Amino acid sequence: MIRKTLARAFFAVTPWKLVTEPAPNKPVVFVGAPHTSNWDFILMLAVAWSMDIHIRWIGKDSLFSGRKGPIMRALGGIPVDRENPRKFVKEIVEKFSTNESLGLVITPDGTRKKNEYWKSGFYRIARDTGMPVTLAFVDRNTMSTGLGPTFELSGNVTEDMDFIREFFKDKAGFAPENRAIPRLREEL
Repeated sequence: MIRKTLARAFFAVTPWKLVTEPAPNKPVVFVGAPHTSNWDFILMLAVAWSMDIHIRWIGKDSLFSGRKGPIMRALGGIPVDRENPRKFVKEIVEKFSTNESLGLVITPDGTRKKNEYWKSGFYRIARDTGMPVTLAFVDRNTMSTGLGPTFELSGNVTEDMDFIREFFKDKAGFAPENRAIPRLREEL
């Protein structure tokens, strides 16, 4: 109840508004994009808390060191070792295959800087767990954030990414200059 109250207060006192499709009623991989600023984290929590969605999210392992580590874990964080991403995807698939109550937030941009390609871990995790994908967005142009459609992967990477690109084509992110076009190396 406290989290929902904090989220409602956030949307009441900031220019941001929640514009969303209904929360999925089963475990999903949330694809959060564009990931252009640290503010994305605050907006992600506001969306999840206002909609009573229990989420876990992935962050670089340095976010979990020192005093901030327990706080990040309490907020649902799972540290990733960027040196061994394939091993991490395997561990996440195993964890989410056995726990039906969680939604996993992944920002495939991978960082807040402009990149040429998205990281494909979200796709492999969704495919290997059988979890659908829900598109979650931040759009500075409309000062809105929320959830978009939920869909099952077809197995055709280009077709699935075309759907994702279409959804995110007009979403600017918090810092539009850092926005990356949604594409995976696997599409080449």
